[in-house]
Amino acid sequence: MTIRVIKPGLSTTVQDRGRYGFAHLGISPAGAADTVLLRIANLLAGNDEYAPLLEMTLLGPTLSFDEPAVVVLGGASCECKLGADEVPANQAIEVPAGSVLQCGSTTNGARSYLAVQGGFDVPLVMGSASTDVRGRFGGFEGRRLQSGDVLKIRPDVTRRVRRLRVGAMEGVRSSGPLRVTKGAQHDWFSAEMFSRFLSSPYAVSEQSDRAGLRLRGEPVSPLGKKQLLTDGIPLGAIQVPQDGQPIILFVDQQTTGGYPKIANVIAADMHRVGQLRPRDEVRFADVSTAEAVEALRAQERWLQGIFAT
Repeated sequence: MTIRVIKPGLSTTVQDRGRYGFAHLGISPAGAADTVLLRIANLLAGNDEYAPLLEMTLLGPTLSFDEPAVVVLGGASCECKLGADEVPANQAIEVPAGSVLQCGSTTNGARSYLAVQGGFDVPLVMGSASTDVRGRFGGFEGRRLQSGDVLKIRPDVTRRVRRLRVGAMEGVRSSGPLRVTKGAQHDWFSAEMFSRFLSSPYAVSEQSDRAGLRLRGEPVSPLGKKQLLTDGIPLGAIQVPQDGQPIILFVDQQTTGGYPKIANVIAADMHRVGQLRPRDEVRFADVSTAEAVEALRAQERWLQGIFAT
C-alpha cells in the first residue's frame, strides 16, 4: 500500500519514539515532539504505540491514497478534510482508495499527527524510524516530505482499532506552568535570580524549532563570570546563554553545550513543549525529583484509562 504526497505542508516528517543511547556519538533522540499524542494516535489505529507516523507542524500535507486505509488524525486541532467531508479527530476512519486527504493549519497547538493502520514502512536507523533532519538520516530519506514522495505502509496484522472514552482527551492539555527540576548548574544562579526565572512570563520566539525553543522575557544571569566546560545536555534542559534569554533544548537538540543549565522540564511535561507555538506564553514551576517521578506515573495511569473497553 502506498500514499502519495501532493503537497508536503510546512514541515512534515516520519517520526516514532526516537533513538536513545547514542548521545555519546553526538546523535540527538529526534522522535515525535509530542509522544503522548503519538501513542494515542497509534493505539487508536490498532498499531504498536510507537509505530512510525507523520508529524505535521503548523500546516499539514495533502495526501492521495492509492488503496483503502484506516487512519487516525490526532494532536493539535486542524481543519482536515477527506474530499468534502471533515475528518473527526482522535477517531479511526476508513479512507477509500483514490481519496485525497487535506490537512490544514493547526489552531490550538503546533503539531498534529497522522497514524495509518500498519505504520509507515521506512528503514530503521539505530533502531528508530525517526527523521533526523540535521543529520539527514532516518524517516523518509532523512528529510521533510516533498511533493511527489511515495510513502509505503507496512502490512497490517492486527486490525484492532480502539476508541476513546467520552471526555478522555480533556486531560491531555494543561494551561498551568511547565514543571521543572533544578538544572545541573542551578547553584550558579542566586536565589533571587532563580525566583525571577520562575515568576516571569516568557514568550516563545519565532527562532524556535525542534532543536530548541528560544524564549523572550526577563533575562536571568549566573553569579560572577564563570566558565563552563562543554558537558552533556539532557532532553528538556533549559540553558541560559550570554543574553540571559532561556532556551529549552528539545528533541533535535545538540547533545553537548557550554551554557549553564538553570532547570530541566520534567518528562511528564515534555509533550506540552512539543505543542508550543511562536508567541505562546510560558511560565515555570519548580518541583522535586520525587514529584516529577509521580507526575510521570500519573500520566501513565491516565493513558491506560482513556480507552473504551
